[in-house]
Amino acid sequence: MLKGISPVISPELLKTLAEMGHGDEIVIADAYFPGHSLHSRVLRADGVPADLLLAGIAPLFELDSYASPVIMMAPVPGDSLDPTVEARYRAALHFDDPIERIERFAFYQRARSAFAILISGETSQYGNIILKKGVTPMERH
Repeated sequence: MLKGISPVISPELLKTLAEMGHGDEIVIADAYFPGHSLHSRVLRADGVPADLLLAGIAPLFELDSYASPVIMMAPVPGDSLDPTVEARYRAALHFDDPIERIERFAFYQRARSAFAILISGETSQYGNIILKKGVTPMERH
């Protein structure tokens, strides 16, 4: 355990977040996401809801300010979204800007080129989200 870091952030996830550069993306996927068939760098947080992971990541991770930093999967025609999923994610990230929605297979393609996929214990339909890392501001001492 480290002070100031949520216990849902595993050492492997902390290392992955630190290795990411600006513009790199991480997928926080629901429990049903085909992460292992899409990517070679897959981390697991089984049983941990995505909003708790997002709340743990948010203080450690600067979102990109030059491109859409938060992307979610759009519903398949005929399906509907549960608005509480996006609301939970927004609250966890303290994010009020627009969230980009992309079609399911476009989301999978984007996941293939992400830095990593983190499979959560999220069970909500369309509970997948991508975060694009920005430039971390340096504190001068």
